[in-house]
Amino acid sequence: MESFFKLVTCERALEHLKGFGPIGRESVSLDDALDRVCSEDVTAPENLPGFARSTMDGYAVRARDTFGAAETLPAFFEVCGEVEMGRAAEFSVEPGRAARISTGGMLPPGADAVVMVEYCHPLDAHTIEITRAVSVLENVIQAGDDVSRGTVVFRTGRRLTPQDIGFCAGLGITGVHVFKKPKVGIVSAGDEVIPADRPVEPGKVRDINRYTLAAFCRRHGAVPHFYGICPDRFEPFRECVVRAVAESDAVWLSGGSSVGTRDLTLQVLESLPDFKLLVHGISIKPGKPTIIGSCSGKAVIGLPGQVSSAFVVAEILLTPLLRLLCGRSEDQRIGRGFLEAELSRNLESSGGREEYVGVRLKEQNGIVSAEPVFGKSGLISTMVEAEGLIRIPLNSEGLYAGQKVFVRLFDH
Repeated sequence: MESFFKLVTCERALEHLKGFGPIGRESVSLDDALDRVCSEDVTAPENLPGFARSTMDGYAVRARDTFGAAETLPAFFEVCGEVEMGRAAEFSVEPGRAARISTGGMLPPGADAVVMVEYCHPLDAHTIEITRAVSVLENVIQAGDDVSRGTVVFRTGRRLTPQDIGFCAGLGITGVHVFKKPKVGIVSAGDEVIPADRPVEPGKVRDINRYTLAAFCRRHGAVPHFYGICPDRFEPFRECVVRAVAESDAVWLSGGSSVGTRDLTLQVLESLPDFKLLVHGISIKPGKPTIIGSCSGKAVIGLPGQVSSAFVVAEILLTPLLRLLCGRSEDQRIGRGFLEAELSRNLESSGGREEYVGVRLKEQNGIVSAEPVFGKSGLISTMVEAEGLIRIPLNSEGLYAGQKVFVRLFDH
């Protein structure tokens, strides 16, 4: 197992992953565009809104006619009509005249402002008094105020949100060009691993990683496909991996917890004609025996079989990989997915590796604290109880109670 000590930093491992990218493009309808990633810039084909409209219920006027109006000295206007919703006015607002208008109504010709209804008082069927002056374009959205024709509204790499989709609909865009969803082949290995629906026998463990890794795929926009549980034997394991590589855009191997299975995983991978080993061991805890390779240009990742280790590796390394395969750009919001908190207790570290510790969050008197979740190695409950991870830097002796830390949130 000497090769396992040829460790690289987590940062270096992430650099290797940057060699992988999107696998293709396609067009989808707006109904199917949620969480898809733009494969080209989206440009506004028209102004939004397409016409000047009121933002308030009230009366459309010429702003200059209201100058000087006050409660003690109201201005009087003749009502020249009413703007019907969804239709253009068939009249113009002349000096000294006003037109009734509702929120969203199209501003009639001649008007350049709207007086809120609260400041308009009918005197009879055809006359109102206005007790407040308005400025030009007050309570009015002009054509193109939201976005003007030709403006790039979404850049390549943006993951489309519900509000993005609504914006597209407002512009008359009913389809978008997106990157294809990558297919990720998942292979479990180990004589001790059994399907989740099987009764547990002595010495056996259910296949937790298959479902955890598949959920990571779905959360980040990929399509998982499970290729089965392979025994600790070279030929059946290799056959399964060959099929997964041929049919998938990336392959994740979840090895058993034994040293023998880890050795077998590397033997199988190195027997593949196009396989190139990029990383065999990362200075990270948990997750040290992680393998990163390339086969036919596809990312092949060998994960630890231990559940908590596989989960941390998935969060720290596979999440960025999925973003790359899906074509996503950097986070759309600065600091997204992280929360600053105050560490609740001292945390020791032996140094020489990055260490990730699960924490739960508590808030008291406006201060958010991060409380480490401890448990024996391999317990999945520690990750279930945790709300995020904190990082103890490489070569650090630890963190101290009261120290500010950034929590990498699981639910982001």
